[in-house]
Amino acid sequence: MQTLQLDIPKRGMPVTIVTGFLGSGKTTLLNQILKNRQDLKVAVLVNEFGDINIDGQLLVDIEDGMVELSNGCICCTINDSLVDAVYNVLERQERIDYMVIETTGVADPLPIALTFLGTELKHFTRLDSILTVIDVETFTSEHFKSEAALSQVEYGDIVLLNKTDLVPEEQVEELEEYLRKKKSKARILRSQYGEVPLPLILDVDLAQTSVYQQVEKEDEIHQHEHHEHHEHHHHNSDHLANDGFISVSFQSDRRFDLDKFTHFLDKVMPNDVFRAKGVLSFVSQDLRFIFQLSGKRYELNYDHRKKPIDNQLVLIGRNLDAQMLQRQLQECLV
Repeated sequence: MQTLQLDIPKRGMPVTIVTGFLGSGKTTLLNQILKNRQDLKVAVLVNEFGDINIDGQLLVDIEDGMVELSNGCICCTINDSLVDAVYNVLERQERIDYMVIETTGVADPLPIALTFLGTELKHFTRLDSILTVIDVETFTSEHFKSEAALSQVEYGDIVLLNKTDLVPEEQVEELEEYLRKKKSKARILRSQYGEVPLPLILDVDLAQTSVYQQVEKEDEIHQHEHHEHHEHHHHNSDHLANDGFISVSFQSDRRFDLDKFTHFLDKVMPNDVFRAKGVLSFVSQDLRFIFQLSGKRYELNYDHRKKPIDNQLVLIGRNLDAQMLQRQLQECLV
């Protein structure tokens, strides 16, 4: 039987977990890492929330959950099991120097960190840090009333204050002060458009593995006392349910009327939609648009790829009425 030689760095492949609430700028940061990777071969694993893989489309076209990028990096979707996705990367012919994992905006990063510390992956990988991206404009100390958002900040070894160009300096300083009190050990950085020098965030060896493991132990003791030992699930679906988050997907091969769609965004759509993204086509426009919405702000950018025209949209928010949203979007079609 032939044994598979895994060509990985001696101390294990360093892994950075990128976390942060909906719309904080995680995909933008990933794109920056892929652009500026300074001859490192990077593997990016993207975790999907919602059943249309739009994040993947923004990065690159994906086939079979694994894609080679033009710059020598690879990108992979985490379909069922994080462990399988990591093995897929480790078992490739060429050596990969670095792995970056993007969690969904409503996930607690801890179970992902523990997957690297508690499974056989610990022999091949080295957890380097958990990096939390924060949108300084929308961040509040209530953490969007979300347990997951709170965990993201609690476990961040590096906290990236993103979109600092959108708020006054005092607001950024106030937030920095709040975080320093809460997290004396974290490395706090500022960025615009996710631009940050890579040596500050990759291969920094800041992961507080003992802290993560301690939390897990306390959790297990706590669960044991309650005699309801449920397995650790990769999908954090309990978090989503607790926090009331749902994802609503909409797809149509008809085009939107631009006026009706903007009216929907400005007047009809509930405030509880925190994040939306999609690839949209409008009557009287030849090209499709990539649509991103974060909080109250949205943008439409031309999508220059020659793809068939259809509409794909995912809305993520709390306690949404999916059927009503589907109907309201249907009414914006021509």
